[in-house]
Parts: sequence; structure tokens; C-alpha cells
Amino acid sequence: MPNQEKYKILNKVKYPADIRELDVNDLKTLCGDIREYMIDVISQVGGHFGGGLGTVELTVALHKVFNTPHDALVWDTGHQAYPHKILTGRKDLLPTIRQLNGISGFLKRSESEYDVFGAGHASTSISAALGVATGAKKMGVEKKVVAIIGDGAMTGGMAYEALNNSGVLQSDIVVVLNDNNMSISPNVWQISNYFTEMISHPEYNRFKGYVWDLTGKLDTFGDRLRKIAGRLDRGLKSIIVTPGMLFEALGFRYFGPINAHNISNLVKLFEQVKELKGPILIHAISSKGKGYKPAENHVQRLHAATPFDKETGKAHKTSNNNVSYTSVFGKALVELVKEQKNIVGITGAMADGTGLSYLQDAFPNNYIDVGIAEEHAVTFAAGMATQGIIPVVAVYSTFLQRAFDQIVHDVALQKLHVVFILDRAGLVGADGPTHHGTLDLTYLRMIPNMVIMSPKDESELRNMLSTAINYKKGPIAIRYPRGYAVGVEMQSGFTDINIGEGEVLRQGNDIAILSVGLMTQYAIQVAETLQKDGQNAEIINMRFIKPLDEKLLHEVCKKFNKIVTLEENTLIGGFSGAVAEFMADNKYKNDLLRIGIADEFIDHGTQEELHKIIKIDAEGITEKIKNFWQ
Repeated sequence: MPNQEKYKILNKVKYPADIRELDVNDLKTLCGDIREYMIDVISQVGGHFGGGLGTVELTVALHKVFNTPHDALVWDTGHQAYPHKILTGRKDLLPTIRQLNGISGFLKRSESEYDVFGAGHASTSISAALGVATGAKKMGVEKKVVAIIGDGAMTGGMAYEALNNSGVLQSDIVVVLNDNNMSISPNVWQISNYFTEMISHPEYNRFKGYVWDLTGKLDTFGDRLRKIAGRLDRGLKSIIVTPGMLFEALGFRYFGPINAHNISNLVKLFEQVKELKGPILIHAISSKGKGYKPAENHVQRLHAATPFDKETGKAHKTSNNNVSYTSVFGKALVELVKEQKNIVGITGAMADGTGLSYLQDAFPNNYIDVGIAEEHAVTFAAGMATQGIIPVVAVYSTFLQRAFDQIVHDVALQKLHVVFILDRAGLVGADGPTHHGTLDLTYLRMIPNMVIMSPKDESELRNMLSTAINYKKGPIAIRYPRGYAVGVEMQSGFTDINIGEGEVLRQGNDIAILSVGLMTQYAIQVAETLQKDGQNAEIINMRFIKPLDEKLLHEVCKKFNKIVTLEENTLIGGFSGAVAEFMADNKYKNDLLRIGIADEFIDHGTQEELHKIIKIDAEGITEKIKNFWQ
């Protein structure tokens, strides 16, 4: 329970119905309480931060005016929805956010009836809202449906497909464009530049500012004048190009821009819009990190944060001094670009998250951010590859799922040399099932002409990156986990690896353990434990999921009766599936134990907690192998 004295209004609010009893002054106090409560809690437990601070007033106004949960609020991504969670019965649970058995950091239908549509990936809200509105209408249910989309998500093509379809259907939905000029990295959006330019247009703003200031002082008569001015304003749009013309061309009625931090004006506008029919777009200008200077001054670092000092905004120091896999990749790519100037790094609004910020700083002409548009990124890279460029598409494993067809049709089918870097592969921890990268080995392995690698440590990652850059026969992918690397010494320079060649790390006679990626470190620990029980395990770092080292596999199948595979991927169609297929095709009858992730979505928690729960940590693997041995 939040401090009773510190959050006087917030403590009176448990659900949105309580907000509807408050006057404007109380609403302003409530907004301050929410913002301060978020700062207090997230500084201690970590979480997505800046986006939610920017949507406090929007969230309060929406729940004040619309009859939620009957009226549906559909949020994009979920980064901006922490205030929504606070106001919908989860205030006391905020300290558990993104922790094992705690509330999710994203929207989750099973968590609350107010979470109308689950969302962890961007650009889905308008499509979902359109579906909700259309479905409700067909069921004879009257309700208002509102999509709240951050402008970063407006860089995704799916948002425009939904806008177009909404205009065609003339559906009764409201879209709130939360325009903070940011996604995660600074917004790469030509329309954003257009908005900024037009909002500052002297003719347009001189007119709106003068009329609105004047009529605001004239009470009821002023409101009438404002309506007239609004009609005149729409007429001006045929003379002066404004942001609204884009959306009106798509069939929307456009309102704005409006200050997203003026609660009284937001409530008034939402009340007016609530009575209107047809697709409506409200353009709200907000500030990411609003009300907390460290977040306002460093919106990228405090987009999502580990626990930090409330006064300074600086993250608490950790005991792990190892570098991250992400930074190892980013720095290695810069080294390679120094040698080969035809390498270009491509990201989807995730320069920091993927490590491409190092390339951006060192070689800005070799760096391209396409916005939150993974499908475009892949086909764009394919086009560049036809011209002798070596595109390196750096993306989170879970986000690359969105571009599956482009990988197949535009890259692999044409055998184009595109390098795919899959960060956050495996279980990512606190972000949970929407962000776990547990499917990539499966969905990539089925694609003809694809090569897939996974390093056991940071030194091998460097060598795999060089290998991928120098590979010329088609697409090639490297996947590695989130977080700190192993801590091995990294040599200067690079040594390329023969495609499809594994390595024996430890000789043994009793059982063979075949592993890929992070799981190799567990395999080494398991072998040491088994040794104490007199069981001598051979540890093989396969390195390649496709193609497999078949020469090595033949040797293993002839030498060992019992074989174990380890992977941090779904067992369906992954690395273990490839080994099982090899054994079946070659009529081997060895006993095979496949250890990985079962056919289910894994909830959120730390990586260590999740590994332990599903028994793919060293202890769990050892237990499974001992049972297999019996």
C-alpha cells in the first residue's frame, strides 16, 4: 500500500470508477501522486519508466471519461501503461512488476479485465482496437474503443495498414497518438519531422494561439467562438498543410495537437470526442520522462531501467564486472567496419539495445535505423545485398519473428548475403513471454540456405561475427543471450570458424553432451558434477545448429550409447530436433535425452530463476541426466 500521507489522492483510488468522483483539482493531485509513486517504486525494483511518466495525464483522463472496462482501452506495447496498471487494481502490486510471480511489465489479458489486448511488441494497438470495435458491433454491444499508440510505434507499417482499414470501414474507434518524438532511441520517422515542422509553423500557430487564448477568457461565449474557430481552422487546412491532413486523408477526423499534460483540457476533449462517431485521431504532444529530470534528460537510458538512485537517476552498481554480449558484438562490428567499409549495420529503433550505437558513433555513414519496422529492415537489407553491401541486421530474437516471410522470400530464396544478429535469444528474464527468444532456432532452421551459429562465450562471438561477415553463400545468423558474457579473455583480431564445424571441449567415455550457446557453460559444470559420481561425460560445443557437424555426430553416435542435447530454445524443431533427425536418417538407435524448453510460453522472472524452474540450469540438467542414466 502506498504511503497514506504522501499519496493522499492516489490512496483513494483503486479502480477507474473512483477517478470519476474526483474534480479537476483532485485529478491534478492524482497525476502528481502517480508520477511520484512510479519514481519511488521503479527506482527500487526497475522497469520501463520514461514512457509511463509521459502518459500519466492521458491515462487519468481516459479512465475519467470512458467507462472502462466496458469501454475498451487498447495500449500499444505496454511501456506506457504503468499508470494504467496503477489505476486498475494493481497499485499495491507495482513493487512486484516484472518479478517472478509478480505482475507483467506489459499488457496481459489474464492479469486484468482492463487489459483488453495483450501487447509486448509495437504497432499492434490500432489493428486490435479496430478488431475489438468491429467484433463488438457484430455482437450488438455498444462500446467506445480507444487505441493509445506511441509515435515510435507509428514507424511500423502495421499501424498504417490499420489506419487505412479503419478509414475504409468508418469504424467507431478513437486513436490517441502519444507524440513524444521518441520510441526507444530518438524517433526515426519522417512524419515526426513533418509534425514538428508544422506544429511550429508560424502562420498556423499564430492563428490557433491567438484565437484560443482570446476565447479561453470568454466563458460560454468563448466556447461558441472556439467552435467557429475550429471550423475556420479546418478550412485553413486547405491552405496551410497541417499534420491532420495525413490522417484525414485516411478517413479520420483529426483533433490536435493538444498538450498531453494538461489534464483539464484532455478531459474536455475526450468528453467531446466520446459523443462523436466514426474514426477519430487525437494528436497529443507529451514529454517522455515527464516530471523526473534524469528521465527527461536521458530518455534512452531511462526508457527501461534497472534499480537506480532516485536523486541522480544513476543505476546501482552490480557485482558482475563482465561485459555484455551486446557490447562485445557492437565493438567487434566497429573493428570489422574499419577493415571492410561495405559493411552496414541496420537496426529497428534499437541502437543501444543491440549494440549498434557503437557503430553509430564511430561510423555514422555505415549505420541505419529504419524505425520499428522489422519487415522493412530485412527486405531493405536484401536490396542492399544485391549491390555488394554486407548488411548486418541487428535485432532482438523475438522481434525478428515479425519478419519471417521477408527472411524466406526476400533473402534466403535469393541466397543473398545478409547477416542476422539475434540479441536476447533464449529466456530474457523480466520482460517475459512477449520477449523471450525461444523460437528462433526453430523458425530459422527450417529455412533453406540459412546458416545458424550460437557462441559459447564472448570470444567465440567475435570469431563468429567475422565468419558471418566473410561468408558469401547466403544468409547467416548468430544468436546469443541477454546479459553478461562469460568473462573469458578476448584475443585481438579474429579467427574465422569453418562452417558447420563443432569442437570437443572435454573428452569422455560414458555419455556425450551436445550443447549450443549459453548451455555449453552449464554443460561444463554438469560434467564436473558427474565426474564426482564416477561418470565421465564428453562435452561438445556444436557451435552450428545448421549445418550440423555430421562428421562429428557420426563419431559420437558410434562411441556413445547415451547422448544428451542442450539448448535454450523450444524442443520442437530446434537443435535437438536436428540431432534427432540426423540419428533417424542414419538409422542410429542411441538413447537420446533432449533438454530445452517445453512446448509452452514461459512467464517472467530473472533468467536464473526461470532456468531453475524449468530445470535447464546446471543442477536441473544434472538431475535429468542422472535419471536418464538409470
